[in-house]
Amino acid sequence: MFKTAIVAFALVLAMSSLAQPPASPLPATVVTHDDIQAFINALPRNAVSDRPIRTVDVGGYHVAVYGVFRPKTIVQEANLHQTKVTEIYYVLSGNATLVTGGTIPNPHPLATSSPAIRTMQGARIDGGVTRRVTKGDVIVIPAYTPHWWSSQDGDLEYLIFRPDPEGKIPLK
Repeated sequence: MFKTAIVAFALVLAMSSLAQPPASPLPATVVTHDDIQAFINALPRNAVSDRPIRTVDVGGYHVAVYGVFRPKTIVQEANLHQTKVTEIYYVLSGNATLVTGGTIPNPHPLATSSPAIRTMQGARIDGGVTRRVTKGDVIVIPAYTPHWWSSQDGDLEYLIFRPDPEGKIPLK
């Protein structure tokens, strides 16, 4: 399970080869299985939690690793992040239906949107692609692509890798 996450993280880091080479090599960053499990287990169980585990500078831009706990009991609105940040999801546990693409009718700004990533939300997505996702799946959601967990079979835990070409996600 974590091998796929490591591969996804390595692919994101490999994109750093497209940036200008640093004057001296940057150190590698390891987020261990134990670090991830402890982080996810410490997230509140009564709210959707999408929080950074680590964010590093990879030579001209940032790469962030987020841990997410999404309880089945919390209704999720569709999201559209207005940023150049692509999201790469790696499902740790759970099964859900994810809708991507299409449009969000009558979007409104997320009140708690971070200064790094402005988010628009709405009740649903019209005209998107619906797919079932489960433990071990990897989903790449390009920047400016609406996405929505339309249903969940139970609680959902996943990692999000966020390459940030503008360096707006704070380092951690």
